[in-house]
Amino acid sequence: MFPAKAALFSIRPSLTRAVRRPPRSPSRRTFVSSTVHGLSEGFLDLAIALPFPPEWPPYSCTIILVTVVTRLAFTVPFSVWAKNRQWRAENVVIPQLKEEMPGIHKQVQQQMKRDGFRGDKEAVIAEINKRSRVLAAERRKELLAQHHCSPIPTIAMPIVSQLPLFIGTSMVLSKAARAPTVLDSEAFFTLTSLSHADSTLTLPIMLGVITLANVETARWFVSAEVLEREQQVAKWTAERRARGEQILEPKKIYQTTLRILSVGRILIAALVPGSVQLYWVTSATFGLLQSWALDYWDLRRRKRQAGSRKEKSST
Repeated sequence: MFPAKAALFSIRPSLTRAVRRPPRSPSRRTFVSSTVHGLSEGFLDLAIALPFPPEWPPYSCTIILVTVVTRLAFTVPFSVWAKNRQWRAENVVIPQLKEEMPGIHKQVQQQMKRDGFRGDKEAVIAEINKRSRVLAAERRKELLAQHHCSPIPTIAMPIVSQLPLFIGTSMVLSKAARAPTVLDSEAFFTLTSLSHADSTLTLPIMLGVITLANVETARWFVSAEVLEREQQVAKWTAERRARGEQILEPKKIYQTTLRILSVGRILIAALVPGSVQLYWVTSATFGLLQSWALDYWDLRRRKRQAGSRKEKSST
């Protein structure tokens, strides 16, 4: 019996060594982590090198400066590009489609005569509208492609250009705020430290309010023609819903999503370091001012176009 126990105890250490996990190797830096680390170090060096006045907080001012410069260089050109495409869609494609609608109605009526369609007046009108909508949608796609203003690239390109910059800058500033860091010794506005979140939640709430303002103030610069067209579309939508049809309104869904996002951003911003909070608020403020500037520029362009049309009609 004893020899068996001795043999068992002699085997147990070897079994323990067999099932014991190997020691963890030190974590290796990936390309992304190395890039983020290098950019964070470069940001700290840039803040020291910039000739700010002594009473200005250098790191906070550098965050604001870098945000404005990168937005001007990488996002504003794509936003202007998208605004021009939107203007061509609303002021070139839609008016041309309106001029062609009588011809589309005649084409539909001729086709219905060839098909031998029969029915009362209401049935005939409903069939004409149904077939005309199909032809008008096809013609609209052709005009959008002809004038290089298809809606999907117009909507997607500003988002695609902003998202990598936004995520990358947030990662760099979050890395720079990890302890030990010099950002711990700098305060700004309601931030007691750039390495800690705002304990008063002032910056996160400001971020949510600015995001919501960007949604709600979008109608400040809407022209009378656009309002008239939206009212007509709302009337058509109400009529179709009264007939029992299911209607999706992408614009309202998009606005509702942004309103929910403005509340969600408050909750997320409350969890990130103060340096990231300052960057998000600065970026949102820049985006709001950019939207106002582009909408005002678009409104001025619409007024000039309307004035030129009146002069042509009077002559």
